[in-house]
Amino acid sequence: MAIFSATLGPFGAISFLSSSQSQPLDSSYSILNQFNSLKYPRKFPLCHWHRHYNHHTSKISVSSNSDTQIDEVETSLLPRPYAPNSMEALRDARRSSDWKSATAYRDSKLVYNGRVEGFNSGGLRVRFYSIMGFLPFPQLSTVYYCKEPNKPIQDIAKEMIGSILSVTVIKVDEENKKLILSEKEATWSKYSKYVNIGDIFEARIGSVEDYGAFAYLRFPDGLYHLSGLIHISEVAWDLIQDVRDFLREGEEVKVKVIGIDSVKSRLSLSLKQLEEDPLLETLDKVIPQNGLAVSGSFSGNSSRIDPLPGLDTILEELLQEDGILDARISRQGFEKRVVSQDLQLWLSNAPPLDQRFTLLARAGRQVQEILLKTSLDQEGIKRAIQQVLERVP
Repeated sequence: MAIFSATLGPFGAISFLSSSQSQPLDSSYSILNQFNSLKYPRKFPLCHWHRHYNHHTSKISVSSNSDTQIDEVETSLLPRPYAPNSMEALRDARRSSDWKSATAYRDSKLVYNGRVEGFNSGGLRVRFYSIMGFLPFPQLSTVYYCKEPNKPIQDIAKEMIGSILSVTVIKVDEENKKLILSEKEATWSKYSKYVNIGDIFEARIGSVEDYGAFAYLRFPDGLYHLSGLIHISEVAWDLIQDVRDFLREGEEVKVKVIGIDSVKSRLSLSLKQLEEDPLLETLDKVIPQNGLAVSGSFSGNSSRIDPLPGLDTILEELLQEDGILDARISRQGFEKRVVSQDLQLWLSNAPPLDQRFTLLARAGRQVQEILLKTSLDQEGIKRAIQQVLERVP
């Protein structure tokens, strides 16, 4: 009775043993056909999702009555090549990396070009790599408001879907999944380099508030890329009770740049500094340089001049500063109109004469001239006055 034995290795390799070498070759094919009917593949896959797999050795015995018996024994644990992570793990890793990128963009203030993918009542949804960022409507460039001032912001937002915006990252909160973007800051980065103190721009008035008015600056390309604030004190030389009496939304004006805050991305603008200060315009008439008074408006006897409210305290403190040798009121006069009820101090640009500078004090219609004898230069006098004003309530 012939008995055949077959051993199955990990790759389905089969070897045959026989007690009789005279067994016809087709018998081996018969056994192989029986083995093929089993659900063992001839070759194992080269890569599985599990880290290890078992090495099995199967022994097949076939008797003369065609009974087949398979004995399978687990013999060892072999290492399997590492499989790629799951898609969810890959997404988590990518998202974590993108949050780090967002932090880097925020700290460096680099500009990112993101696609607008939607909007809600408060702003736009803009894609930042795998993160969905949010751009509030107030952080949009001023270009849209000036181009179509009467168009609802929701209609503007709808038309922007699919467009690419240059934005900067201004807030990163990975824990709460919040990423805040700004197109206005990106625009500042691009165009503020072309703005200098003293520049004069055509501008359009935006919102008018109690404390002043916002104005959009018109650039050579015809678009209004940046905005700034005209403080109520910079609207006019006259005393202003309500800014709306002087400016209205949509009005075209000329403004002068008087301040640039690169840290806060702000511009300070002025209307009144495009005109001469009425005090300087009428100074020669109010206080004649030749010492002759305009009839009824000038007093040259300092002993009879009462200092403006608070001025006497300022002069006393000023004499305590190093380098200030003398400070006294020399003349006074009256203007035809009220510029401000508050006490204001002005340092004349006239060159000093015998270490004497001229300081002007003004409140309401009244103007007083103060002669300072000092060893300080103009900048030193300014610092001394500033220190005094910080001490005097």
